[in-house]
Amino acid sequence: MFSDQMEFRKKYKLPISVTILTKNSAKYLQEVLQALELFDEVLIYDNGSEDATLAIAQQFSNISTHLGPFYGFGPTHNGASNLAKNGWILSIDSDEVVTPALAEEIAAIALQRHSVYSIARNNYYNGKWIRWCGWYPDRQVRLYHRADSCFSSDQVHEGVVTQGLTVIPLSSPIRHYSYACTADFLAKMQHYSSLFAEQNSGKKRATVFSAIGHALFAFFKSYFLKRGLLGGYEGFVISIYNSNTALYKYLKLREYNKKNLNNYKKGGIS
Repeated sequence: MFSDQMEFRKKYKLPISVTILTKNSAKYLQEVLQALELFDEVLIYDNGSEDATLAIAQQFSNISTHLGPFYGFGPTHNGASNLAKNGWILSIDSDEVVTPALAEEIAAIALQRHSVYSIARNNYYNGKWIRWCGWYPDRQVRLYHRADSCFSSDQVHEGVVTQGLTVIPLSSPIRHYSYACTADFLAKMQHYSSLFAEQNSGKKRATVFSAIGHALFAFFKSYFLKRGLLGGYEGFVISIYNSNTALYKYLKLREYNKKNLNNYKKGGIS
């Protein structure tokens, strides 16, 4: 059976475009791209990589590379899908590996228009598969037809729009190397908290006390309600990370709101 599947891979590529946003994404990219040999096109949209990202991409025959600015996650995902040559889009991150089982599952099904497909993610931190803190099964809609759907316009926490469409769950997962070390947590916290503040400026209120409240609840939710305490060291660190991210999201939002208010007043508008 397995040899038959391998022969199928060699003779036929799925008419699906895989889209990946990259910036200095060399760490996992070789493994990510090797897992996508079954797909007709892998479109990389790169936002100014200075590492070996583009050199790695050039090693694969089914890769098309586009360079451009970053407009926030949702709009940039949509920009990448608009550049693809196929209607069906599989969107993955540059640290996500499509498992052989998932590739074969997608190859075996008849994709249905007006439907989108959700995929579970096996998230890893510190070399361990994390099944606590809300990190599993972490289903995400990632496979869709661009004539029927697209990503939301959110700067962060974007997602494929599912309104009016049938969501079909796939059984096989993606491996997601989300965080390798503490530095990864800090880098993503800085980036995502700024995008959150920018996206919600003028739309949500934020105070020092609300920031502290969100941080305390985020830890309680992650460590107790979502059983992070069963994850030992990793569960504790992830819960602290979730707490700190919530804290800085709302502290930054408070600063953004205050800055916008001051600019409003300086403009002489009453």
